Formats: sequence, C-alpha cells, structure tokens
Amino acid sequence: MRDIIITAIILGLLPMVIKRPWTGTVVWVWLAMMIPYRLAYGFARGLPFAMIVAICTLIGIVAMRPKMAWPKSSVKTVYLLFIAWMFVTSIFALNSSALVMEQLITVLKIHFMVMLAIALIHERKQLEVLVWTLVGSLAFYGVKGGIFTITSGGSGRVWGPSGGIIEGNNEIGVALVIILPLLFYLYQITERRWLRRGLLFSGLISILCVLGTQSRGALLAIVTMACMLGLKSRRPVLTLMGIGVVLTIAIIFMPDSWNQRMNTIQDFKADGSAMSRLYTWTTLWNCALDRPFVGAGFRTDNPLVFRLYGPAMEVGGYDFAGGQVLVAHSIYFQALGEHGFPGLALFLLLGVVTWVRASGVSTAASKIPELQSWMPLLMRMTQASLLGFAVGGAFLTLVHFDLPYYLCAIVMMADHMVKKALAQAPEPASATTAGNLSGR
Repeated sequence: MRDIIITAIILGLLPMVIKRPWTGTVVWVWLAMMIPYRLAYGFARGLPFAMIVAICTLIGIVAMRPKMAWPKSSVKTVYLLFIAWMFVTSIFALNSSALVMEQLITVLKIHFMVMLAIALIHERKQLEVLVWTLVGSLAFYGVKGGIFTITSGGSGRVWGPSGGIIEGNNEIGVALVIILPLLFYLYQITERRWLRRGLLFSGLISILCVLGTQSRGALLAIVTMACMLGLKSRRPVLTLMGIGVVLTIAIIFMPDSWNQRMNTIQDFKADGSAMSRLYTWTTLWNCALDRPFVGAGFRTDNPLVFRLYGPAMEVGGYDFAGGQVLVAHSIYFQALGEHGFPGLALFLLLGVVTWVRASGVSTAASKIPELQSWMPLLMRMTQASLLGFAVGGAFLTLVHFDLPYYLCAIVMMADHMVKKALAQAPEPASATTAGNLSGR
C-alpha cells in the first residue's frame, strides 16, 4: 500500500513538472533529501523516480520555454571552476575508471540540477517553496528521530534514511543542524499561528533528534551553529538565551551513556573511531603531498591509495598497520585527497565567497522595500547553515552532499533578485531633475 501511495504521488506531480519546470527542480530536491521511496518496502524502492523527474523537467523546459536566467556571480564562477576541476582529477584518478566514471556521473547529476534550479527560480514564492522543501524533507526525520529519542529515553541511536548519503547517524545529525536556521527563518516569516506552532515543535524536537544521533560532530556543529543563529537573528540576546535553555534541557534529558560518549571528545586517543579518522587523514595528506595538483581522484577509499600512502600507526591500543581502507571522514580531507590542493582551495573558496556574497545581498536587500522584510534574514540564516556544515562536515565525508550546494544556490538566487529589483527601481527625483536640466 505504501509503495502505491508514494508512486501515485510522484507520478501525479509529473504533469505539474512539465507545465512548470521550476517545480521539477523542487521535486528533485524532495527526492534527494527525503528519499521518500525508501520508506516503501516493495517495488517503489527500485524505481528511478529521480531520473523520471529530471527527464520531465527537461521536457517541460523544451515545451514550455520558461524564462531562464544565469546570473553573474562570483559564487557561480567558483562553483563552475570546482566542477570543472573534478573533470581534471577524474582523468588522473587512481581508482578504476568504471568506479570513477560512476561517481563523476552521480556528482554531475547533483550539480546539474542545482544549476537548473538557479536558472529557473527567480521569484520569492519559488525560492520559499525550495526552502520549505529542503526543511520539510529533513525535518520529517528530525521529528521522527526526536520522538524515538524521547520514547527510548535517549539510549537508542537515531539513524538517517536508508540508501542515502545521510544514512549514518553522524550524517543525519549534521544535515539537521544545517536546516535548523532555515527552519528558524520560516518560523519568523510565517503568519499562520498553527503553522508557526508546527515549525516551533519541529525545531525543538529536531534538536533532541540531533542529540539522539549520539554524534559528537553534530554536537559541536549544533553548539557552534546555535551561537551563530543567535547572533544573526533579529533579537540576538533573547535568541541566544532561548537556544541555550533548550540545549541545556535537552542535554540534561540524555542518559549517562550519551554523556560518556560525548566525553570521548576530550580523550580522543581512547576512541577507535577518532583514531581511524587520524589514520585516514594522514593517508590522504600523504597522497596530496605526492600528488599535489590532482590528488587521487574520486573514491579514495580503495586499497591502492591506502597501500601507497597509509601510515603504520599504533596509537592508544589501535593498530592500523594492516592498511585498512576507510572513507575520508572529513569534507576537507576528502576534497584534498580527491582533488588535490587546487580542489581543496576551490572548495574552501566556494564557502567563503558564498558567505561574503550573502552579507552583500543582505545589506543591499535591507534598502529595498519589497525585500527588506525577508531576504536579509534568509541570508543570515543561510550563513548560519553554512557554518553548521563547515563544523559538522569536518568529521564527515559529505563533499558531494546536495544540501550545502543548495545553500550556495539560495544566495545566488537572492543575489539575482536584488540586482533585478535595483535595475527596475525608478531613478530618484533629484537625479531625474538634474538630468533634465543638464539636457537643456
């Protein structure tokens, strides 16, 4: 029954996708973030829904000829350079060509749909539908996991949706941290009381879900993001106090087993997971030193990389001399190991220019009447989300996770709207008068 319902919903959306192609990019986001077909148990789990939606979106673009805009932006320039560099490193990859090509195609699909969303979404209503979709898709698991945390007394560990990049407890924890500022933005701009209450409930219980993942990286990310969220809100002091109270109460609720796991942050040498990260980071660093420009290419978790560059480590009772093959466990070492120092530089630069451009858009939008009530807040919350990804991602293999690139897209869309509003704004009366006088 669940398979039939999910299939009917997705297929029922296809006519709208063809008629309004921008909705196709939003449906793609829903499928990529929530992976709803993985909630089924039968035939729906194996159907290529994402490909069907992408094809219908392209059919809609050809048939309906919607207005498409490719805004000029420093963010877009760095973004495209980063994608282009992946092509270069794929040529020199150490892994098998079949696996490298498979990963390259997967990554290109993600970035193609992000760029398509940037080209098709250029109105506030469309942008907010995208934000609602991002938030709702992941808040579903936040509410679900938060309820599980309460019913299990915090002793059970929350996991993400099966089959996706955020399947692990660490990954779903950081994903929820990233969307919490966007959820806060929706709470601030929503006027309907019942909807505001639903958003407030979702945010509070998602915080409990983040703690329920028992992810130390997610804990560091949510504390850092919460501070930034408070500072970037309209009422910094009140917001910081409120967030501090909520986090304190939530942490008090957690059992002793949770506290013991979090305490391993201080004594990382006694933790095998932490030591495996050091082992992997050292391996990828050695690889980057030997291949500084191109790294190892996609999928560094292969025996050749660890046989060539893996150190013989025996720390705290953990022996890694056997050449164990592990994933990067860090967005920074993943970018470095896969794409060398130029790839890491472009990855970091993308985050920096997105942050800087968000500040510029926020400042400009605050002076435009039709934008000042919502866009500056959205830009500040996007910055808080970026910080959550930067901190939480330091311990996870999430360079190719869709969500942070949609944060870049949101800034580019907002930037385009600001430039459009400024171009359409009438000239000041004094300037018009001066122009007329000079014409005489």
